[in-house]
Amino acid sequence: MELLEKMVERYNVRLHAYALMENHYHLLIETPEANASRALHWLNTGYGAWFNRRHQRAGALFQSRYKSVLVEGEGEWALACSVYIHLNPVRIQALGLDKAVRAQERAGIGPEVGEELLRARLERLRGYAWSSYRAYAGVVTAPEWLTCGTLLARTVSGQPHHAYQKHVEERLGVFEAEDDEMFLTALVVGSPGFKAQAGERRMRAAPATGSTLPWRRLTPFTEVMRGVEELKGEAWASFANRHGDWGRDLALYMGRLRCGLTMKELGDAVGVSSAAAGQSVSRMGRKLSATPGLREHFSALGRILEGGV
Repeated sequence: MELLEKMVERYNVRLHAYALMENHYHLLIETPEANASRALHWLNTGYGAWFNRRHQRAGALFQSRYKSVLVEGEGEWALACSVYIHLNPVRIQALGLDKAVRAQERAGIGPEVGEELLRARLERLRGYAWSSYRAYAGVVTAPEWLTCGTLLARTVSGQPHHAYQKHVEERLGVFEAEDDEMFLTALVVGSPGFKAQAGERRMRAAPATGSTLPWRRLTPFTEVMRGVEELKGEAWASFANRHGDWGRDLALYMGRLRCGLTMKELGDAVGVSSAAAGQSVSRMGRKLSATPGLREHFSALGRILEGGV
């Protein structure tokens, strides 16, 4: 906690939300000076050195370099990110929100949540001392180095602390699988225009290396749809809902690989639920491994998207 305060002061970073877990942490930061890498390197190195001295150990404390997700600052996106961060202490096996249960939720077959379990989740959330949630809920006074006002102002009118608390705690009973997946897997979270702009800026700023190649996959889904139309020689509307047709499934599968979209965003793009989009992606994955003809279509679609023949 002391290092977080020093990081904010030293690097002029705005810390909007945090959750410190047993073996990792989550931060929502804003970097007016574009210095996230330097700030987090300092934080990890400083904490690792202190931890090693205290526990008489040597070597790197953290397993690998931090993972970063670029989040659009305007609109609902940063607010959703803060909710995801604040719910992390609740996403544990003891409270019925481990990875296995969350996978069931994504498939639409999650177990029902009883009153006792809901109370346990609520107690864990409200009592967890190592996150910024209690400051957002108005239970404790926010320290000067924590910026709460920006996101509190985006809740509904009235008492902002109460509105934010309600906004988060309503999600304790119904797990938001798409939010979990979005912040776990995405490179960029935001509107389609923001994602396109971020990808263009990232690719202009650096050569094609292992760290920049994932950004090349931020293809607009509309391009994937046009590519499937070109591949099939048909308009999207003529085959998208045709029973047994592979066109839509292939588009969703390629969209998952190249567009940086969640299942909910993919489903919205083609007019189906997030669960149905996930089933389509899984179905196409199985078919690609067993059907040579579909693999050829997949390769051909990739060439179209790359501008080849």
